[in-house]
Amino acid sequence: MTDLQPGDLTGVGHAHVLTGFSSAAVKFVRALELNQERVALEHGLTASELRTLFHIGTEVRVTPKELADYFGMTTGAITFIARRLVEAGLLHRVDHPRDRRSIYLELTPLAHDKLDTIHSEFGVMIEDSTRSLSPGDLERFTDALSAVADEVFIRLNDQASKAPKPR
Repeated sequence: MTDLQPGDLTGVGHAHVLTGFSSAAVKFVRALELNQERVALEHGLTASELRTLFHIGTEVRVTPKELADYFGMTTGAITFIARRLVEAGLLHRVDHPRDRRSIYLELTPLAHDKLDTIHSEFGVMIEDSTRSLSPGDLERFTDALSAVADEVFIRLNDQASKAPKPR
């Protein structure tokens, strides 16, 4: 066995630490993830179930295949999640008007109420968390955060369009 001196990381795992804006972005995203996990737990949901409700709430109605594609999951996994949400009274199935072999998933009134509450509580938390910013600082932060997010989405879409397609 080799004797390592303090500070000698040769052959030993070491920390990978981001700095600057990258570090702040990761910290911000992680805080949002922890909040999402907390909210899911408080509402008796898994994080995947909560994300499913958020996505359907944004899109109004989606097919299970669209959900599977969006989340990069199998339709079997989505079927399991959807079944749990239907049993909880948060989703209902609607016949697809143009494809008798398919259905749409939509939020129930209970799910709409739940998401309204979650969004309201999130708004209050973010408002409280940004109290130290002046209105001008908050506007600049909002613009910068949106611009960075837009650019990340553009880069991800560019990468996805260049990726080899599965056979």
